[in-house]
Amino acid sequence: MDAPELRTFVFALFFVFGGITSLNDVVIPKLKDLFTLSYGQAMLVQSAFFGAYLICSIPAAAIVARAGYMRAASIGLLIMTVGCLLFIPAAASSQYAYFLAAMFVLGAGITTVQVVSNPLISLLGPSRTASSRLTFAQAFNSLGTTIFPIIGSIIILGSLSKVDPASLTGAALDAFRAAEARVVTHTYIGLAIALTLLAGVVWTQRNRLKAAPAEESILQAFTLLKLPRFSFGTLCIFLYVGAEVSIGSLIVNYLMQADTLALPQASAGKHVALYWGGAMVGRFIGSYILRVISPGKVLAGVASAAIALILISMGGHGFISGYALLAIGLVNSIMFPTIFTLGCEGLGKRAAEGSGIICMAIVGGAIIPPLTGEFADHIGLRLALFVPALCYLIIAAFGLYAANRPARDVPNA
Repeated sequence: MDAPELRTFVFALFFVFGGITSLNDVVIPKLKDLFTLSYGQAMLVQSAFFGAYLICSIPAAAIVARAGYMRAASIGLLIMTVGCLLFIPAAASSQYAYFLAAMFVLGAGITTVQVVSNPLISLLGPSRTASSRLTFAQAFNSLGTTIFPIIGSIIILGSLSKVDPASLTGAALDAFRAAEARVVTHTYIGLAIALTLLAGVVWTQRNRLKAAPAEESILQAFTLLKLPRFSFGTLCIFLYVGAEVSIGSLIVNYLMQADTLALPQASAGKHVALYWGGAMVGRFIGSYILRVISPGKVLAGVASAAIALILISMGGHGFISGYALLAIGLVNSIMFPTIFTLGCEGLGKRAAEGSGIICMAIVGGAIIPPLTGEFADHIGLRLALFVPALCYLIIAAFGLYAANRPARDVPNA
């Protein structure tokens, strides 16, 4: 498999795991209504999903080192398939905990695929343009996150019964939950079929690309955290994913409020595509900008813009408040790939180890959203946005740090 074909393969993986991840933003309001949950409880969907990054990233990096990139990608896709199929017993049980378990397994598969994808695209060219290449690949991730919520809103939220679950008890409530849960299940069964086919295609290429064998124990990867630049970058991945997921998870309920856009649930769900669509557009544009402007300076600029948009949304009403929040997707666009490449710059042969550690930091999506949800329960959705604003403030500081301190190659990397 030559470089152009390999890039196409990686772009396809970014599209798939991005799209499935964004479906959480549609599933959360569905389950919130179905099980009459608080915001904090509903955000446990993200905790289960992104918690897999903490637990599975290092094992995934070990799989890549032993089995190679293509075999590891096939394994990850099959784990994702299992996670999708677990929605069947979850729906049959009508228990929220079973949905959380299915989300964790799905997240474990996506973790494996992402550990494969990030270092692979970074290595397919010179290091000076790594931020640009990864940003371009992330644009395909955003293409998935734009398309999937639209389809998911039509299928999952559009079918939501007019019955208020809070008015039901006993057998009637169980029957209602089972019927509505089946709608979610059918969506994920379709995804399972598609993932199985993709895993088969990737498996046919399993011997085409090998990963460098690990010379040290995979636990040696944690020694990279002694490097100030890498550890700062890892922290910022934690904060960025937490901020991005927090906002995405609250968009539907935020836009339904009378003082924003007062949209019905299904229509608000479709607007999630604008948030992720902005990220897609920004990544295509950013892949060029990052070739001509210092990535650190660009990162500091867009993080500052995110803070400004949050303040506008918190202080505004109606159209301004709603669309200021959605516009954060545009400035989010280059953050993940730029933080990733700035943090891993100079790691050389230890790039796969660095990817494993950084993917663990994606667990920020499991911790910060429930925290934001708890604040939303106590002080309201608007004021709770101060949590992601603080995250962006630290990311801006990392951008300035990276812009003013050139990376040094890691010895023996």
